[in-house]
Amino acid sequence: MKKTHSGSCHCGAVHFTAPLDLDEGIRKCNCTFCFKTGYRKAFVYGDSVRVTRGEAHIGHYTADPSSWPQGTIDHMFCKTCGTQVFSRGYLEFEPFNGWFHAVNVSTLDDVTPQELDAAPIVYEDGLHDQQMQAPTLTGYL
Repeated sequence: MKKTHSGSCHCGAVHFTAPLDLDEGIRKCNCTFCFKTGYRKAFVYGDSVRVTRGEAHIGHYTADPSSWPQGTIDHMFCKTCGTQVFSRGYLEFEPFNGWFHAVNVSTLDDVTPQELDAAPIVYEDGLHDQQMQAPTLTGYL
Protein backbone atom coordinates (compact mmCIF):
# COMPACT_ATOMS: atom_id res chain seq x y z
CA MET A 1 0.00 0.00 0.00
CA LYS A 2 1.32 3.42 -0.93
CA LYS A 3 2.18 5.82 1.83
CA THR A 4 3.52 9.34 1.42
CA HIS A 5 6.94 9.35 3.05
CA SER A 6 9.11 12.30 4.02
CA GLY A 7 12.81 12.33 3.33
CA SER A 8 15.83 14.59 3.51
CA CYS A 9 19.53 14.78 2.84
CA HIS A 10 22.10 14.39 5.62
CA CYS A 11 22.53 18.12 6.37
CA GLY A 12 18.79 18.89 6.14
CA ALA A 13 19.05 21.39 3.30
CA VAL A 14 16.83 19.29 0.99
CA HIS A 15 13.47 17.85 2.05
CA PHE A 16 10.96 15.95 -0.09
CA THR A 17 7.86 13.78 -0.02
CA ALA A 18 7.30 10.64 -2.08
CA PRO A 19 4.38 8.19 -2.34
CA LEU A 20 6.01 4.77 -1.96
CA ASP A 21 4.93 1.19 -1.52
CA LEU A 22 7.89 -0.52 0.14
CA ASP A 23 6.08 -3.85 -0.32
CA GLU A 24 7.05 -3.51 -4.02
CA GLY A 25 10.64 -3.87 -2.90
CA ILE A 26 13.89 -2.08 -2.32
CA ARG A 27 15.96 -2.33 -5.45
CA LYS A 28 19.68 -3.08 -5.47
CA CYS A 29 21.44 -2.69 -8.79
CA ASN A 30 24.88 -3.80 -9.93
CA CYS A 31 25.47 -0.92 -12.38
CA THR A 32 28.61 1.06 -11.66
CA PHE A 33 26.68 4.09 -10.36
CA CYS A 34 24.45 2.21 -7.90
CA PHE A 35 27.28 -0.06 -6.78
CA LYS A 36 29.80 2.73 -6.18
CA THR A 37 27.29 4.93 -4.35
CA GLY A 38 25.56 2.13 -2.40
CA TYR A 39 22.27 3.33 -3.83
CA ARG A 40 19.20 1.39 -2.63
CA LYS A 41 16.03 2.67 -4.22
CA ALA A 42 12.25 2.40 -4.39
CA PHE A 43 10.32 3.48 -7.47
CA VAL A 44 7.64 6.14 -7.74
CA TYR A 45 5.89 5.91 -11.10
CA GLY A 46 4.81 9.23 -12.54
CA ASP A 47 6.07 12.60 -11.43
CA SER A 48 4.76 12.80 -7.84
CA VAL A 49 7.94 13.28 -5.80
CA ARG A 50 7.81 16.80 -4.35
CA VAL A 51 10.70 18.87 -3.07
CA THR A 52 9.31 20.66 -0.02
CA ARG A 53 12.45 22.58 0.94
CA GLY A 54 15.82 23.34 -0.58
CA GLU A 55 15.31 23.05 -4.33
CA ALA A 56 18.21 25.49 -4.84
CA HIS A 57 20.49 23.05 -2.98
CA ILE A 58 19.86 20.22 -5.48
CA GLY A 59 22.67 19.33 -7.86
CA HIS A 60 22.33 17.13 -10.93
CA TYR A 61 24.47 14.36 -12.35
CA THR A 62 23.77 12.38 -15.50
CA ALA A 63 26.13 9.44 -15.81
CA ASP A 64 27.38 8.31 -19.16
CA PRO A 65 25.72 6.09 -20.39
CA SER A 66 22.56 7.14 -18.50
CA SER A 67 21.29 8.45 -21.80
CA TRP A 68 20.42 5.59 -24.10
CA PRO A 69 17.65 4.97 -26.61
CA GLN A 70 15.10 3.92 -23.97
CA GLY A 71 15.49 7.00 -21.77
CA THR A 72 17.63 9.05 -19.44
CA ILE A 73 18.34 9.25 -15.71
CA ASP A 74 19.06 12.48 -13.79
CA HIS A 75 20.62 11.76 -10.39
CA MET A 76 19.84 14.49 -7.85
CA PHE A 77 21.91 15.19 -4.77
CA CYS A 78 22.37 17.87 -2.11
CA LYS A 79 25.09 20.29 -3.19
CA THR A 80 25.96 20.92 0.47
CA CYS A 81 26.40 17.41 1.93
CA GLY A 82 26.48 15.27 -1.24
CA THR A 83 23.63 12.94 -0.28
CA GLN A 84 21.84 11.50 -3.29
CA VAL A 85 18.16 11.94 -2.48
CA PHE A 86 16.55 10.57 -5.65
CA SER A 87 16.86 10.19 -9.39
CA ARG A 88 14.35 11.20 -12.04
CA GLY A 89 14.08 9.35 -15.29
CA TYR A 90 12.03 8.62 -18.34
CA LEU A 91 11.68 5.12 -19.72
CA GLU A 92 9.24 3.96 -22.38
CA PHE A 93 8.69 0.40 -21.22
CA GLU A 94 6.76 -1.41 -18.47
CA PRO A 95 6.38 -0.72 -15.63
CA PHE A 96 7.64 2.86 -16.11
CA ASN A 97 5.73 4.05 -19.18
CA GLY A 98 7.13 7.55 -18.86
CA TRP A 99 8.43 9.59 -15.95
CA PHE A 100 9.49 8.00 -12.66
CA HIS A 101 11.63 8.65 -9.61
CA ALA A 102 14.00 6.27 -7.88
CA VAL A 103 14.05 7.38 -4.24
CA ASN A 104 17.08 6.61 -2.11
CA VAL A 105 15.45 4.68 0.75
CA SER A 106 18.33 5.66 3.04
CA THR A 107 17.05 9.25 2.95
CA LEU A 108 13.54 8.42 4.23
CA ASP A 109 13.04 10.04 7.64
CA ASP A 110 9.82 8.32 8.67
CA VAL A 111 10.67 4.67 7.95
CA THR A 112 11.73 2.36 10.74
CA PRO A 113 14.52 -0.20 10.47
CA GLN A 114 11.81 -2.85 10.86
CA GLU A 115 9.92 -1.51 7.81
CA LEU A 116 13.09 -1.49 5.72
CA ASP A 117 13.98 -4.99 6.91
CA ALA A 118 10.51 -6.29 5.98
CA ALA A 119 10.65 -4.90 2.43
CA PRO A 120 11.62 -7.47 -0.20
CA ILE A 121 14.90 -6.96 -2.01
CA VAL A 122 14.71 -6.80 -5.82
CA TYR A 123 18.01 -7.17 -7.65
CA GLU A 124 18.70 -5.44 -10.98
CA ASP A 125 21.32 -6.33 -13.56
CA GLY A 126 21.92 -2.74 -14.62
CA LEU A 127 25.52 -3.57 -15.48
CA HIS A 128 24.16 -5.43 -18.53
CA ASP A 129 21.16 -3.09 -19.13
CA GLN A 130 18.74 -5.75 -17.89
CA GLN A 131 17.23 -3.83 -14.96
CA MET A 132 14.18 -6.07 -14.79
CA GLN A 133 16.32 -9.19 -14.22
CA ALA A 134 18.54 -10.20 -11.33
CA PRO A 135 22.26 -10.59 -11.96
CA THR A 136 23.85 -14.00 -11.51
CA LEU A 137 25.68 -12.88 -8.35
CA THR A 138 23.86 -10.78 -5.72
CA GLY A 139 25.63 -11.40 -2.40
CA TYR A 140 28.04 -8.48 -2.89
CA LEU A 141 25.17 -6.05 -3.42
